[in-house]
Amino acid sequence: MEISEPASAPWRQRLGEGQVIPALPLMLDSTGEWSQDHQRAVIRYYMDAGAGGLAVGVHSTQFEIRRPEHGLFEPVLRLAAETMETWPSEMGEGFIRIAGICGRTSQATKEAALAKELGYHAGLVSVAAFQEDAEREIVEHCRDVSQVLPVIGFYLQPAVGGRVLGYAFWREFFEIESVVAVKMAPFNRYQTWDVVRALIDSGREDVALYTGNDDNIIVDLLTPFTHAGQTRWIAGGLLGQWGVWTQRAAEMLKEIKAVRGQANQNGGIDPIWLERNMQLTDANAAVFDAAHGFAGCIPGILEVLRRQGLAPSVRCLNPEEKLSLGQSAELDRVTQAYPWLVDDAFVKEHLSQWLAPAERQPSYAQTESS
Repeated sequence: MEISEPASAPWRQRLGEGQVIPALPLMLDSTGEWSQDHQRAVIRYYMDAGAGGLAVGVHSTQFEIRRPEHGLFEPVLRLAAETMETWPSEMGEGFIRIAGICGRTSQATKEAALAKELGYHAGLVSVAAFQEDAEREIVEHCRDVSQVLPVIGFYLQPAVGGRVLGYAFWREFFEIESVVAVKMAPFNRYQTWDVVRALIDSGREDVALYTGNDDNIIVDLLTPFTHAGQTRWIAGGLLGQWGVWTQRAAEMLKEIKAVRGQANQNGGIDPIWLERNMQLTDANAAVFDAAHGFAGCIPGILEVLRRQGLAPSVRCLNPEEKLSLGQSAELDRVTQAYPWLVDDAFVKEHLSQWLAPAERQPSYAQTESS
């Protein structure tokens, strides 16, 4: 039997309204040791910056946390859950807790069970482990996970481990009762439309659309997707890009929601938003290292946070993941070119508070198995 919560649950309401949901980066010091103080600090930053939820154990958190030699999957999920529980947020009980779910069905259902035990509301289900399987088998895999935890679909671009999933897959996927949202990150307009059209054709009003297209964020959020007489909006974003400069992202989403309401009344959107879309895309190219096929994506996120004092280093569990040649200079360029994107002053004002030790310091051994 699928696990579902009523649409009246606070987190479901907030999810449907559209939120800034950052993907949590893993905090390692220069020696490769996990820094719990910085991990806690960056979560506090997101909550104070106006994020409406957090995705933990996803790509930005580094999939390697699941490997036995690191044993960080459960400790990171546990620390994040405790921080979200104890740090005050304007969202209150509506702050959305999302756990990344990976692997074949046996692994994925175990991860979902752990996430449920720790108080996570939904699982963002990666199907990267199903590269050669029929789409029907992937749907059944997602259905199995949904028997443990409400599911958020995930359309990931092939360049970073995803696969193409057509309209027919998504149409069947939306028949799973406990699907609550889908993150669209194919970085492809045709494939993004496949998901939206399938949702409209399903007739479901209780599934939220979230952009993961970091290369086209603002246009995604400002596009009325109309098909068969029905119009759907992408509610918010679940984004690696929103793991940096989060306060400005929250302000931007609030403004975009107001613009969408005005557009419904007068049929027009100020062209300045197209300019801002390209500026944000340019900034994302620097952070995500688009010039090198996203090789420096995670280090780019960490470098922005390191410069602000939120990350202790750009170290990754995979020693091959480093800033690419010229990436630091590109970050210099975009931060100087687009100051409206940067929230350095906000971080500076609150950094010492976020880095303060927790009242209850958990003892999470890095050798603990996930």
